[in-house]
Amino acid sequence: MRSDQTIDLGFTTIPITVYKGSKPGPVLALTAGIHGYEYPPVLALQRLQVKKLTGTLIVVHVANMPSFLGRTVYFSPLDGKNLNRVFPGKKDGTASEQIAYAITTEVIDKCDYLLDLHCGDGNESLRPYVYQTVTGDAAFDARIAELAANFGFDHIVIDKNRPKDAARSLYCSNTAITRGKPAMTVESGFLGGTDEKSTAAIVRGVESVMRYLKMIDGKPARVKKAVYLDPAEVLNSPATGILYPRVERNAMVKKGAVLAHITDFFGKKIADVKAPFAGVVLYVVATPPITEGQPVACVGRIRR
Repeated sequence: MRSDQTIDLGFTTIPITVYKGSKPGPVLALTAGIHGYEYPPVLALQRLQVKKLTGTLIVVHVANMPSFLGRTVYFSPLDGKNLNRVFPGKKDGTASEQIAYAITTEVIDKCDYLLDLHCGDGNESLRPYVYQTVTGDAAFDARIAELAANFGFDHIVIDKNRPKDAARSLYCSNTAITRGKPAMTVESGFLGGTDEKSTAAIVRGVESVMRYLKMIDGKPARVKKAVYLDPAEVLNSPATGILYPRVERNAMVKKGAVLAHITDFFGKKIADVKAPFAGVVLYVVATPPITEGQPVACVGRIRR
């Protein structure tokens, strides 16, 4: 049974679909549009076909409607905040905090598992990968690892640095994890595009996880040979100016390789951004504007 619903916050709405299967089973939540300029996850959930379901599927089609309709990168046009840095939110907070609170209470608190679906924002050239959070609880971490492996993406970032405090979880997927629910973040797509390959990969991955959880029939497409990345480091810009990327997404780089350089607005080079270690470029900002403190690239070290 399908039920289309809307969470009305007054200043915005959050469209949600709830599918209830004919048999009891896991409750899986899928969130798209946490960042409004990330389109393949939104399109993937439009294409998801739910038939002969066991359990319940909660689909958040566009979490951050102000950013989606405003076509803004990272930050909400209403309060200037990054929705994926304010979880679990506040009932009486700013716009982004209220959205985070609604998703926490109406979606995360009601699910058993969560997949937070992302891609390269409008400025990021990104290769597909997933984040696998490590909490230190071996049994719980094994459940998260299985979730990541059964999504089917071959590059898996081992993330050991997420907050442990449920009251300051910051990230959507981490909000589920700090509440004892296996969850992960998925990245597929780049530069605000809507390419078929990235969108289809998300659909396949979601369906594979649903098969792993025995919510739908079929065998999950578990990754056969994963590339584990530990650590993955985001390199932030040391200056404001014009960015010139020097590498492509998925490039292998050596320690000290120049990933990008920055000029002032007259064309004088003022900074280089270099790889902190040898590894693979998971994403690089590929549009000219850059602000001090904002991401330039992310490099992951391949764990041997």
